[in-house]
Amino acid sequence: MPRKPYYWKLNQRELALGQRTLIAGVLNLTPDSFHDGGRYQDPDRAYARALELEEQGAGIIDIGAESTRPGSTRITAAIELQRLTPVLKRLRDKLRVPISVDTYKAEVAERAIELGAEIINDPSGLTFDPGLAKVVVQHNAGVILNHMRGRPDSWGKLPPIPDVMGLIGKELEATVSRARHAGVDKSRIAIDPGLGFGKRKEQNSEILARLAELSQLDFPIMVGPSHKTFLAQLTPTGTQFATASAVAAAILAGAHIVRVHDVAEMHAVCVIADEIAKSAALLPSAP
Repeated sequence: MPRKPYYWKLNQRELALGQRTLIAGVLNLTPDSFHDGGRYQDPDRAYARALELEEQGAGIIDIGAESTRPGSTRITAAIELQRLTPVLKRLRDKLRVPISVDTYKAEVAERAIELGAEIINDPSGLTFDPGLAKVVVQHNAGVILNHMRGRPDSWGKLPPIPDVMGLIGKELEATVSRARHAGVDKSRIAIDPGLGFGKRKEQNSEILARLAELSQLDFPIMVGPSHKTFLAQLTPTGTQFATASAVAAAILAGAHIVRVHDVAEMHAVCVIADEIAKSAALLPSAP
């Protein structure tokens, strides 16, 4: 479907969304990430990886210091900042693209913004720490509001959702309402349906198939399919190809941003999917 254009306001710039897909390159600083656990715990290696992701075509560097994989447990703000602070200090003023920090804690978000982050990617959609919205307002940051059902340590026990997109749309609308009530400007908000975040395997495919329904909320849409469990194949290469198919599907359904680990490979996918989407937009409407 045609993507509505947006100008997403951050505290130091605004990003034009809709003409082409923006790639958020994932940089995990955690020891237990399902994809690259422990690889970038060293600040120097993390710094080098961030520069590499930008060179490969990332328009945002999304840094996470706490795992939200299924079954993971929560960590303190002190531990999260211990992992995050040295990397943000090294990266300050070294990137041309904005830094997003993946956190639900107001304390972590505030320190991250002080160290140069321009976007807070809240995996909980303001449900774990509602005070995070006030930090976004105080610093004029951008915010990504993700839909999460339950908590990572309980996802395996949750029953299927009778109407997955109905629930996601309703709860994201409520999340946006809370953010707006706290003073977050509409132009600073993006939304994410939260693939894998408390949804059963088959329902993630349905989310991608029905993603266009979220356009009714009138916000830029980010989708993060990269290496999610529902895409797992027998080999890493197979999983990467499965991720590529989900990225293409998300773009053709209206995603403005895709959050991925393999930026170089997914950049090629985005280029072709964008061309297909542009051609589709030029076709005459059916009578």
